[in-house]
Amino acid sequence: MTGVDRPVNGHAVKAAQGRSGPAGMGGEGKKPSASSRLVALARDRYELVTSEDGRPYAVASGGANLALPLRGRSGLRQRLARLYTDTYEGEVPSQSALADAMTVLEGIADSTDPVPVHLRVGTNPAGGIVVDLGTADGQCVTVSADGWACATRSPVLFRRSGAMAPMPQPVLDGDGLAKLHALLNMDEETFRQLVAWLVAAWIPTIPHPVLTFKGEQGTGKSKTAQMVVNLIDPSPASKRSQPRDIKAWSAQAFNSWALCLDNISTIPPWLSDTLCKAVTGDGIVDRALYTDDDVVVLSFRRVLAMTTIDAGALAGDLAERLLMLELQLIDPNRRRTEEELDDAFEAVRPAILGALLDLLASVLRVLPSVRLESMPRMADFARVLAAVDAVMEWRTLDSYLAASANVASDALEGDPFGSAVVALVEEAGIWSGTAGMLLEHLPRPETPHVKWPKDATRAGGQLKRLAPLLRAAGITVDDTQRSQDRHRHRLFVLSRTESSAEPVSTTASAPAWPPVAPIPNAEPLPDL
Repeated sequence: MTGVDRPVNGHAVKAAQGRSGPAGMGGEGKKPSASSRLVALARDRYELVTSEDGRPYAVASGGANLALPLRGRSGLRQRLARLYTDTYEGEVPSQSALADAMTVLEGIADSTDPVPVHLRVGTNPAGGIVVDLGTADGQCVTVSADGWACATRSPVLFRRSGAMAPMPQPVLDGDGLAKLHALLNMDEETFRQLVAWLVAAWIPTIPHPVLTFKGEQGTGKSKTAQMVVNLIDPSPASKRSQPRDIKAWSAQAFNSWALCLDNISTIPPWLSDTLCKAVTGDGIVDRALYTDDDVVVLSFRRVLAMTTIDAGALAGDLAERLLMLELQLIDPNRRRTEEELDDAFEAVRPAILGALLDLLASVLRVLPSVRLESMPRMADFARVLAAVDAVMEWRTLDSYLAASANVASDALEGDPFGSAVVALVEEAGIWSGTAGMLLEHLPRPETPHVKWPKDATRAGGQLKRLAPLLRAAGITVDDTQRSQDRHRHRLFVLSRTESSAEPVSTTASAPAWPPVAPIPNAEPLPDL
């Protein structure tokens, strides 16, 4: 049989049986294995990299700046199998050849220095923020203090997941925020807090409070949460059920920038702790599949939302990380069908995105000049609220601090030990003693309660965990003193003080409104 030479990316590939050599190598010799040809195809068309958490990825040379996993659905393995068949006239690579090729490519990727790989939102090395639109061609939006613009190629490396959906290109029509408000069941003060949270959700370097929609049945909590999540990180599953364990949660959180847990009735302790860690940054280490000593790391900081009628008693650390928005019952004359709301939302979503990105650019401009005279919990988020207030002449920071104080008060009321401590200090003004003395002094609940400490050690630990909530309620917990006897027991001094939930004074630049216009005819930014 006569061989036929076909060019592949500038190389001649000989198709004659028994005469083909590796790509770019002519002459006689044994036909290269399928795995060798797969590796050659991959190295010719992709750059192999490793993320900062040790995962190997492939990036198409000259294509969209997207990190493809080597294995799994829609990864390099699947694309390489198709490329092989197209290149070698219908020849299909075996599973073993693909597995061998992936092992080699993982080794090549592992030999490179780690690079940042972002999900939906990333920080631009040139300054500002990049938002991945999730389209197949890799389009994005770059946002800085100078404005925002769409770009055909991202300046930072993004990865995708099956939990992501594309975003429409934003447009600026000057009325996006009003169009968003028209879709939602909330008053002006609540809506302004929501807008500020949405803007902060695209700032990846700060912790974000858990946006919590609370209200009775018929207040539109789930639909509101769905629209909010689909603005900042669209997903086929924008609302999720409560995870059954940490492993199920970590898989969800690793693959979405924004998540919403819908219809939460109770929050078990493990989930409360997990949500707190996901807000500030979490890392979960698990054993790698089919290995005894290798591990995989899932590290993430996420933007979270949830809906609830009544989540029950909240742990103090979670209560401090909530932005609680109360929704009112919708009048039957104003209620709309799901289909009507979906159609209306899709029609105005580009304008809403444009307005939010425009506000984000203005916030980035004034944020460096924002100063807080006192730093509340979630201080970075509070600075963003202050920047939004400076731009829009709103008072979202005061509203957030007042709402946080109410959440702290509700959390204390749901804790029998905390409520007893509050009652003690309100009656005595000041109290001092050991944790054991406090436990003996406080009246026990008539029926046993899981949150009532069983001994002095647990009482002291619970008192320290409740200290932030007690401080918000105007009670200081001082545990720096020791008893004068030979045992030198730790003393707790409980005293009444002024509430720490007063509005925080701020200074910032003059309002930066009207909005910043998008950069016209912006050229795509260069690759890293």
